[in-house]
Parts: sequence; structure tokens; C-alpha cells
Amino acid sequence: MTPVADPLDTLLASARAEAWPMAETLRALHPLLPVRGDPRDVSEMLTLLRMLYRIGRHDLPLARLFEGHVDALQIIGRYDDQADSVLATATDGGLFGVWNAAIPDEPLRVAEARLEGGKSYASGAGILTHALAGANTPEGNRLVLIDLATSAPEIDRGFWNVVGMERSQTHVVRWNGADPASFRTIGAPGDYAREPYFSGGALRFVACHAGGVAALFDHVRAHLLATKRTGDPHQLGRLADLFGAADAAAGAVRSAAECWGEPGFIERVAAARLAVAAAAERALLLAQQAVGLSGMFV
Repeated sequence: MTPVADPLDTLLASARAEAWPMAETLRALHPLLPVRGDPRDVSEMLTLLRMLYRIGRHDLPLARLFEGHVDALQIIGRYDDQADSVLATATDGGLFGVWNAAIPDEPLRVAEARLEGGKSYASGAGILTHALAGANTPEGNRLVLIDLATSAPEIDRGFWNVVGMERSQTHVVRWNGADPASFRTIGAPGDYAREPYFSGGALRFVACHAGGVAALFDHVRAHLLATKRTGDPHQLGRLADLFGAADAAAGAVRSAAECWGEPGFIERVAAARLAVAAAAERALLLAQQAVGLSGMFV
């Protein structure tokens, strides 16, 4: 019997082989989203995290943006009284993200009904169609949903040009009096950081990073095979160590996910973040040692 091709694997392979634009790949991923809304149980949480892990293992900038899309849709579904209309926009090709890192001394705010100020680490700037962002309002800090086609921000593309992550288009964005018709508030003050959903979002992001650690193992293994260095015991030792780092990262995510809906979930996510960060730092060092100077001449 011929095995059935996995739709996600097929999509990711096609996107890479045919060099799809980032927006096209994100739109193609949306129909494959296995969980709509907040996970109802551990099984749904694990299913969602596995998808993000696999995307991160294939393409970390893509995973960064798709996780933001998932985050925005979950928040909208949870707190917005117009959620059905917004989710229909996503089905029709809308691309969403969450921009909530403040610019020092330039907070995003609603002043005289207009949007002023900006955000840093705004991933997908110039790619997304809609952004959720925390803004200071007379009622407190609230989420605003911004139609980026109607109110495109100024984008400072000189910010956060990190090697390997440029395709995530993570920049500083600013508005100077955005039209009130281009944005609206969602939910109540403080909703963005409400638990356990905030930590659930952190775990999704960590799952993407765990996939990135696994990708380092994949690439180093491919490099050693291509350069016929798999017989070197030192290289085999590094590869085994890399596998251990990737396995530890995945295990930390899985262990935290199994506590979804239970006491201690928030603490387990915090521990997973530290464990995956340590695994990533170890994996980067091992990859550098394994590839050597040839990695400087790509």
C-alpha cells in the first residue's frame, strides 16, 4: 500500500522547493490548523504544539509568524464579540499577529480617538493584514485590532536584523494619528496577560524553538553526510550530543503541555522555557564545532 503523504509535509516541501512568498505559505497553513480556539484538553494542546514544532523544524521564521497568527485568533475568539466575522477574514486569507513589545518612551496609545506611538519586535511587519496590539486607553491598557491595510504603520527595518530570522520581518512600527475607523478595542483591560492563556502562548512559542533545535540536528547530520565525515568519532559524539539537546527540548515542551488545565501549568511552562533555551544554546555550540570554518563561507 502506498503511504498517504502528510499534508503539512507536502506543503512545507512545496513552499521551500518553489520559494513561495511568506504570505502565501502562511495562508496555505491556515486551513491545516488542527485546533480552532483554545485547546479544550491536553490532547488538543499537544496536537497544536506538534504542528508548530514541525513548522519550526522546517522553517523557524515561518513558525514565528504562524504562531503569532494562531495567538491572535485565539485571543480574538476568546474576547471579541465580533469574533465570527474576524475568523471568517482569516479563512479568506487574512494574516494576523500580536505586537505587544513596547518602545521605551513611545507607548502605543489611543489619544483623542486616534492611534499614536508604536511597538518593537513587530514580526510580520509588511506581511500581516491585521495586528493585535496593547494600547494605553482611558480605561487602561487594552488590546486593539488594527487593520493594517487601512492604517499601515511606519516600519523601521533597521531593527533586529538577526541572521537566520530576517524573513520574519521583525521590526519597529509606529503610527502617527491612525484613523479611528482602522482599529477597535477588544476585550477588557488586562486580558492579554490573563492566565493560563498567556503561558499557553509562551509554550506555543517554545515549541517552535524546540523545532529549531531539532533542525540544527538535521542540518548538522546532513552536513556530515555530505562531507563524508560520519566516520569521525568526535563528530559522531557531537551528533549524539545534538540529538540529546533536541530530545530534551521536545521533552520539556511535552511535559509542560501535559499539565494544561492543571495546577502548576504556569510553573511548568516557565521551566520549559529555560530548558529549551539551554538546549538551544548547547545545540548552537555543537553545530558550530561540527561544521567548523566552512560555516563562515556560506
